[in-house]
Amino acid sequence: MSFAFRVDARSDAARAGTLTTDHGTIETPVFMPVGTQGTVKGVTSRDVWETGSRLILGNAYHLYLRPGVDLIERARGLHRFIGWDGSLLTDSGGYQVFSLASLMRVGDEGVTFRSHIDGSLHEFTPEAVMEYQARIGADIVMSFDYFGGIPCERKEAERSVALTTAWARRGLKATGARFDRHGYEQVVFGIVQGAEYPDLRARSANEMVALDFPGYAIGGLSVGETKAATWDIAEATASLLPADRPRYLMGMGTPLDLIDAVVRGIDMMDCVLPTRNARNGTVFTRDGKVVLRNAVHADDLAPLDSECACIACRRHSRAYLRHLFMSGEMLGPMLATSHNLFFYADTMRAARGAIVRGEFDAWRRAFVDRFTRGDNESAAHEEIETQRRPS
Repeated sequence: MSFAFRVDARSDAARAGTLTTDHGTIETPVFMPVGTQGTVKGVTSRDVWETGSRLILGNAYHLYLRPGVDLIERARGLHRFIGWDGSLLTDSGGYQVFSLASLMRVGDEGVTFRSHIDGSLHEFTPEAVMEYQARIGADIVMSFDYFGGIPCERKEAERSVALTTAWARRGLKATGARFDRHGYEQVVFGIVQGAEYPDLRARSANEMVALDFPGYAIGGLSVGETKAATWDIAEATASLLPADRPRYLMGMGTPLDLIDAVVRGIDMMDCVLPTRNARNGTVFTRDGKVVLRNAVHADDLAPLDSECACIACRRHSRAYLRHLFMSGEMLGPMLATSHNLFFYADTMRAARGAIVRGEFDAWRRAFVDRFTRGDNESAAHEEIETQRRPS
């Protein structure tokens, strides 16, 4: 089963698809749990599998720094190293170099930076980053891109697009768009940049498409721009990408963000939000957010979500989960994380089913209405953080 993607059904721009790698089949639209450092925080690989997730993320920047590419390669790739039987995607690390590294210097050849861990000096070139990802062994690897930030001056956004395209060409020359380092096929996705400038987004999309990647990502969003700008850019960019290739919107988001992305023809999404918020005691249900530390749940013996089949909802009450958080027991964040990941995966399964049945618009309106009406705890806690990196 080499890499393949097909669209099985459509509802206007929304798509239900099937993505295949040598490690299995993934039904889309799909939310990908973030396992930046080779682990989805707070849960085991088996826990993630039981949510229905079949595709998770790692990050080349973090894995390169720790535990190191040599060790992962000696373990015969990241799948074996972390004990994951499904498919893997690795981000190239361009965003992390921008956001985490100190003393970063960007040139035509690549990026020189100091590690956020120990201050050691490193250099990422497009060729080196592709080589690292090939050795790490993810099924899908991301082209090395340059993210200039939002907001940014037009000149910087133009530089971001130019470097991202040039580095994509060099990366493809080094490895090709499809290769095999561990006995299975690995493929490369290109990334579209361009900040908030529609013409630069269009230019970047056209240049990426000309390079004929097996899939494409829309990068550099959900980093401080308005939500309206996010969706305007995502929708316009997605419309420029090939209909027969998967479209990945990086770093989204809330349950409502997922639905908004699907509406615009997005097939793949990731974000640290469900795991990060779970560790802090905020979970998502069909009736909105639940902040488990709130006193209203102290004596509530009802499940988090009576329609959810995750272990937290099948076996435990809100009162018990609140007790775990208030007592500082690690089981609280673990159960909350499992629930959030299950809820996200289940939401994508429901969206896909609605697209296949030709009922997506009605399903979407009902989901959004119920989630919004039930979201009555928003005023009781701080606004949810939506940045996607680091986890």
